[in-house]
Amino acid sequence: MERWVLLRKGADFEAIGKKYQISPRLASLIRNRNIKTESEIHSYLNGSREELRDGRKMKDMEKAAELILDKIKKKKKIRIIGDYDIDGINAVYILMEGLEHLGALVDSDIPDRLKEGYGLNRVLIERAREAGIDTIITCDNGIAAAGEIAYGKELGMSVIVTDHHEVPYEDLGAGKRSYQLPPADAVIDPKQEDCSYPFPGLCGAAVAYKLIEALYLKMERNLQEIEYLIENVAIATVGDVMDLVDENRIYVKLGLSMLKHTKNPGLHALIECTGVKREKLGAYHIGFILGPCLNAGGRLDTAKKALALLRARTGEEASVCAEKLKMLNESRKDMTALAVKEALRLAETGGYMSDRVLVLYLPDCHESLAGIVAGKVREHFYKPVFVLTDAEEGVKGSGRSIEAYSMYEEISRCKDLFTRFGGHEMAAGVSMKQENVEEFRRRLNENCSLSEQDLTEKIVIDMELPFSCVTEAFIEELKLLEPFGKGNVKPVFAGREVIFTDVRILGKNRSVLKAWVCDKSGIGLEAVYFGEAERLRERLIERNGKLSVTFYPEVNEYKGARNLQITITHYQ
Repeated sequence: MERWVLLRKGADFEAIGKKYQISPRLASLIRNRNIKTESEIHSYLNGSREELRDGRKMKDMEKAAELILDKIKKKKKIRIIGDYDIDGINAVYILMEGLEHLGALVDSDIPDRLKEGYGLNRVLIERAREAGIDTIITCDNGIAAAGEIAYGKELGMSVIVTDHHEVPYEDLGAGKRSYQLPPADAVIDPKQEDCSYPFPGLCGAAVAYKLIEALYLKMERNLQEIEYLIENVAIATVGDVMDLVDENRIYVKLGLSMLKHTKNPGLHALIECTGVKREKLGAYHIGFILGPCLNAGGRLDTAKKALALLRARTGEEASVCAEKLKMLNESRKDMTALAVKEALRLAETGGYMSDRVLVLYLPDCHESLAGIVAGKVREHFYKPVFVLTDAEEGVKGSGRSIEAYSMYEEISRCKDLFTRFGGHEMAAGVSMKQENVEEFRRRLNENCSLSEQDLTEKIVIDMELPFSCVTEAFIEELKLLEPFGKGNVKPVFAGREVIFTDVRILGKNRSVLKAWVCDKSGIGLEAVYFGEAERLRERLIERNGKLSVTFYPEVNEYKGARNLQITITHYQ
């Protein structure tokens, strides 16, 4: 059973409400997001373009800008090399657009996920050499490519790294680390130990945008010329699951506003073909509808298809690209569903249920889906999960973690088993020989110190909310907290001993439960639950139609009618 925890962070909510013209209840929700000072509250509610910081404060930004402008002046060929995911694709697009407008001779390359793997590699460098490229600029990768960059330098190329990932290090013991930067001409990464930039949580596309801004300022060009690229920063920030705090929150707010009226033919076509209502477009639609389409190219075909969508110049060209990506994403969803079903079957019947860390070998799973499948299995069991599958050389896989388990730290103890590995606290990627799979599983579980409490999902509740407080005015006020996502999650409200009546199960897969619900005061509302609807109905029968629930309130609009409704997220 989940652990439900009620947040109790104190402050003078009446005074905060009066000062910022919000309800005390909303002031409490803001405080629950660790927003404490007046300046933090003001920025959270009213953060604007003016609060975005000057990227020239990043280490090596000036050096990189001077080098690039010199290359533009000398008509040297520049190649941008990005990653194959949503962040890398948008970062490539931002750099391409910005540099082209400055007159650069620039093109791009993105590795093939299956054949070449993540990041800069010798094949990409050889392709650049054959094309007569003078300068490589990486984006959303490069910080860990010391050997590859050294090779590019040997061939006489200039190399500039723009990245946002952790800097590789050697653990010297006693809490000391030796950080290992690549030998590039300039390294722009706000996570560098000696970088003075105050917010290291930017995505790769945001770092790329800061570089273009620095170039424009150096050439005394108007920054308004490139403001349209903020919508790409927003897409990448949400799609790469960055914390929606500080600058990220501002970028996403601005970008979502721009996306509703986008002039980019490709994004316009993608919004149209996926059926997203433009006026209601939010972070959810990037995370779960538009973003997966942009990622589908890199997963099942080539990420260059997503870049082609962003670079499309005509409506016709854009529509063709959008339809292709949508179809790829539909295939990806079908393949994922089958792989998740097989992973759950294996976990439940293959002798894995006593393992605290699941290592599931699915040889037929498409390797680009391993991370998605691991995430779905983690949600089901609330355990750290690795899904491994056959690759061109040996076995390759991805892991997804839980709050109490630092995945990168734990796999580092097994690094002798890998041909390649990397990651962070919540996710990791590994490659190994097939014969090492069982040893990997054994060691992870032998070393695992997770307790039963660690393996019990914690549901953090913002507040109990009587149904009498679910009003259109309050639901409208909740929009001040948007955009929601990692680092700024949707508020979680709770109701004790809620009575369910008129229970119905709907949907093609019978995965939707609708009901009328009343709280202890007798106030009633419509409720909807998405998930294992039959299981919820069984619990209701066992408990005489009465359960405690967590929920989020909303206004449901259907055929012109508006009514208050709650979406139930968990129950006990």
